[in-house]
Amino acid sequence: MSVTKIFSWILLWAALLGLVACASAPPTDTSSSATASAPTGAAGSPTLSPAAAPGSTPGAPASGPVAAPHDYRIGSGDLLKVEVFGVPDLNRSVRVNASGQISLPLIGLIQAGGLTAEQLAADIAARLAQNYLQNPQVTIFIEEFTSQRVTVTGAVKTPNVFPLKGKTTLLQVVSQAGGPTSVASLGSVKVLRQEPGGARKVLEYDLAAIRAGEAPDPEIRGEDVVQIETSTVKDTAKQLTEFILPFWPLLVY
Repeated sequence: MSVTKIFSWILLWAALLGLVACASAPPTDTSSSATASAPTGAAGSPTLSPAAAPGSTPGAPASGPVAAPHDYRIGSGDLLKVEVFGVPDLNRSVRVNASGQISLPLIGLIQAGGLTAEQLAADIAARLAQNYLQNPQVTIFIEEFTSQRVTVTGAVKTPNVFPLKGKTTLLQVVSQAGGPTSVASLGSVKVLRQEPGGARKVLEYDLAAIRAGEAPDPEIRGEDVVQIETSTVKDTAKQLTEFILPFWPLLVY
């Protein structure tokens, strides 16, 4: 074995030992800052981008009307589906305007922003009952939650802030962000969720198990923050591979 080859091996092993030592160092605890607040769009943070059209890519949010959570407040830009039982001519989809209002036949403009779907349905039913219908049954569905957003950060290909369009699950949100990177830790994906009292709750899911159909795919809510950490083992293996490749001709010949 030539002196050059022996020297190359010595350099390679010294570098490998250095990388292993770095990988084995305890990680810095960042949980307090990660759960304190969501990204604000500063430099390096995700920025709002248009959502893909429903059905345009695999994993896109499901289209069509869905029942809104009981505590969801309608906002400007939301697309609502109004149904009046037994009166199909009054059924229609309407977009909430910038003032939080919608326009309906017979009753004209009505305030929708800031109300829950149940409150809006009750208001519409009361107005229709005044002069037009007897005991009308009104139901409100949400076709697009465009006033609600979700943030995806960490080891994904395109971290960003996405508007929610209808019922959206964790897998669909990760797919919108381009999917996890090759060094993503799929066993513990965190969802940071704001509680009514202001506290932030941390939910953990196994994305690998969800992908395999071994665990249910949880629904994502407006203003959730999905955080995928980097796997130390995968990242170290990637660094080792990237370091060895330039030296490979020296080791072989």
